[in-house]
Amino acid sequence: MEAYLLDWANLLIRWLHLITGIAWIGASFYFVMLDNALRPPAKAADQQRGVFGELWAVHGGGFYCSQKFLTGPRGEPLTQDLHWSKWEAYTTWLSGMGMLAVVYWIGASSYLIDPQVLALSPTAAIGISVAFLAVGWLVYNALCGLLFGRDGLLAVLVFAFVVLCDWLLHQVFSARGAYIHVGAMLGTMMVANVFFHIIPGQKRMVAQIRAGEAVDPRPGQIGKQRSVHNTYFTLPVLFIMISNHYPMTYAHPRGWLVLVVMMLAGVLIRQFFVLRHRGQLKWWLPAAGAGLLLALIAALAPAPVQTGGTQVPFAEVEAIVAQRCVTCHAARPTQPSFAQAPKGVLLETPAQIAQHAAKLAETVGSGYMPLGNLTHITEPERQRLVRWQAQGARITD
Repeated sequence: MEAYLLDWANLLIRWLHLITGIAWIGASFYFVMLDNALRPPAKAADQQRGVFGELWAVHGGGFYCSQKFLTGPRGEPLTQDLHWSKWEAYTTWLSGMGMLAVVYWIGASSYLIDPQVLALSPTAAIGISVAFLAVGWLVYNALCGLLFGRDGLLAVLVFAFVVLCDWLLHQVFSARGAYIHVGAMLGTMMVANVFFHIIPGQKRMVAQIRAGEAVDPRPGQIGKQRSVHNTYFTLPVLFIMISNHYPMTYAHPRGWLVLVVMMLAGVLIRQFFVLRHRGQLKWWLPAAGAGLLLALIAALAPAPVQTGGTQVPFAEVEAIVAQRCVTCHAARPTQPSFAQAPKGVLLETPAQIAQHAAKLAETVGSGYMPLGNLTHITEPERQRLVRWQAQGARITD
């Protein structure tokens, strides 16, 4: 019953995370586009009111004119009906932390700990997980404060810091756990930017405007800096969110480097769209991103399996699967972490093994399965399964 309820908690929190993530990222993308697409106001009267830039748009059968005031309107009160973009960010992070807890903390032995990487107790693994998220934010925030106004150097150092954390996490956790923690660390930086800098800075500016005081522009400048960072973090975080479905990335012996390449490709592609909103078409950016992805695809391609020689007997395959895989992939799993077979994949009968032969060979051969090698499969056993599938996955000897 406990595993069944955890599955429902996973489903509902994941659904909430997806919905609020769409809302947050959609709003972020829209405002980055708006900010970069602004044009000088057409009317002199608008300039006198303090309008910095404007954008006309058409959508949904209507016409819209968005105007930006750097320090609020001049000669008129600031409206009381301000819309604050914050709860979608907070809810995305809270639901993400809920998923981290349900999947990787409660299921630490299955998903977070890999004894072949580092033998950890669940308590120690959870403590390290929390520490990485906190230290990641503290170091990133300190770099932003020290290097404010030196955006190029800051970008290089932040990227180098993320790469270092990526490598360190792969020395501590399972590959899948390491990936998700890089994403959780970036997501924590993003929401902390909103909570500690963007929203408080905007509130200070609003208070100064309504008090009739001179508005300090620095909070707005800091908010803009953090908002720009958030937009470049987005594509890497989105990749990490879906990466657990693709073990050929994180299960690779140099999975940390695979993630670096994927993140860099995402940043290059996002930069193309940011500049495009300014009217600058830099086609080399998506071309470079696509080139990195193509090079990665070629580099990760599995080596051909030698199919010659003696046919691997299916009886041997069936025995390996029964001992190493069926504890989870059964109609009634005996592994306590699962109320039902992961992804509905059953491996109890010859027909079921044959049906999933390709995925079985891929995930077992890459080292991804069994999770955390809880069933202690050996390397020769992995190779026997891979060779059997390459020989045609016959279930009759």
